[in-house]
Amino acid sequence: MHRRITTPGALAAASLLLAIPASAASHSPGAPGIGDPYYPAYGNGGYDVSHYDLRLKYQPANDRLEGTATLLARTTQDLSRFNLDFLLDVSEVRVNGAKAAFAGSGRHELEITPSKPLAKGTAVTVVVRYSGVPSSKEAYGFTSWLRTADGGVAAGEPESAWWWFPSNDHPRDKATYDVSVQVPDGTQAISNGTLQSTGSRAGWTRFSWRSDKPQATYLATLAVGRFDITTGASPGGIPVVNAYSKDLGSHDGAARASVERTGEIADWLTGYFGPYPYNALGGYVPNTDTGYALETQTRPFYSPRQFANGSNTSVVVHELAHQWYGDLVSVSGWKDIWINEGFARYAQWLWSEHEGEGTAQEIADHVYASHPADDPFWTVRPGDPGPENQFHLAVYDRGALALQALRNKIGDKDFFAVLKGWPRKYAHGNASVADFRRYAEAVSGKRLTGLFDTWLFQPSKPGAPAARDASLPVRQQGPGQPPKSWKKIAATNGVHDHGHGHAE
Repeated sequence: MHRRITTPGALAAASLLLAIPASAASHSPGAPGIGDPYYPAYGNGGYDVSHYDLRLKYQPANDRLEGTATLLARTTQDLSRFNLDFLLDVSEVRVNGAKAAFAGSGRHELEITPSKPLAKGTAVTVVVRYSGVPSSKEAYGFTSWLRTADGGVAAGEPESAWWWFPSNDHPRDKATYDVSVQVPDGTQAISNGTLQSTGSRAGWTRFSWRSDKPQATYLATLAVGRFDITTGASPGGIPVVNAYSKDLGSHDGAARASVERTGEIADWLTGYFGPYPYNALGGYVPNTDTGYALETQTRPFYSPRQFANGSNTSVVVHELAHQWYGDLVSVSGWKDIWINEGFARYAQWLWSEHEGEGTAQEIADHVYASHPADDPFWTVRPGDPGPENQFHLAVYDRGALALQALRNKIGDKDFFAVLKGWPRKYAHGNASVADFRRYAEAVSGKRLTGLFDTWLFQPSKPGAPAARDASLPVRQQGPGQPPKSWKKIAATNGVHDHGHGHAE
């Protein structure tokens, strides 16, 4: 507990200190960040959340959101105070039933001081009542709340939760979710997981969704608007729920021709990555004017612009691959983004092979030849790109090149054993690039430090010896004729470029 002593005299000071119970004196505030060097203020220290229960009411006409969030957590230190990441206006906070003091701080911090200090290992129930207009709130000069003509959408990476629920906003703290949203009749609310129930009363309809497997905060999503909802099942029997804005215009057909193949594509991916890890599948396409897509857990977000030139199954492959690489196994820190993006891009290369539109090796050859040695592309290090380059093209294409180099180094048998075994080893947890290297070494029995350093960490184009080791042709001329799938893959290059300028 922080307490300033102003009584003069050493004896008086000592007397006052003795009057403070030892248990209370040992308590201290939780850190206002979880310790990620890319985003020092993201997430928080001192506790771990296991479940979020969100009961919301949203009015599309004026973008007003009201909510009560109940967080189940456990302290990881003796706490006098702790933070949540949040932007909307808070009216009340309770900790274990008792009213708690609260105040805003920093860019997106909600400081909570419980009426009594919390001992390490204590089960904690935090209730936050709040309201506000999400689209009116900004942090770092941007908003991750996407206002639409008929509602709003929360979908963004590495942050979107601040605009609709208080959280410990970092992938290292995963939790399960119940999201129950009341919206005007004729409007739908889409979220992650399974739709548990719907019910209408007095002009309002409530949609209750459940995610029963651990989920990172940036992977939680909410979309409210007028949607056409389709249902079905994957070939493997996973229920599929897709949603399309009724205002997609000319993009509607291409969007459906792509997203309706979700079950088929997810089933195909199980052959490479192992069993699908969740009990729900789908995708949604709201009427946003953004250009990106996002792997929101079980139900990816796709912007209409992804389908501007026709159907695009490659972007569906990318976002569904993330269900294993990114969602099931999440980054330990945001510097480990290659664990997400290099693998989702490589899945697109495998899909190209599956569709007979160019093998992974042919695409790798084309990528390597397309960028001369003086191209700034090679200065980005996919294994630790920096927050300003977290979603740079090199993280995707050079990241996938690294996987092709690994494949050629250890052989198909071990490579595909690694692809399938990794999600199982770290299921519902977090891992780093170094963890992946160690795992690939354990499976293959080969030392891979040099290969990883060359392809993921050196700020230069791998030279001829490394290219030959990766079975890449060393050419002096340009890239030549691209594989047939190249245009479709390149069309997804901005797949996670949010354009809000904050470390993207």
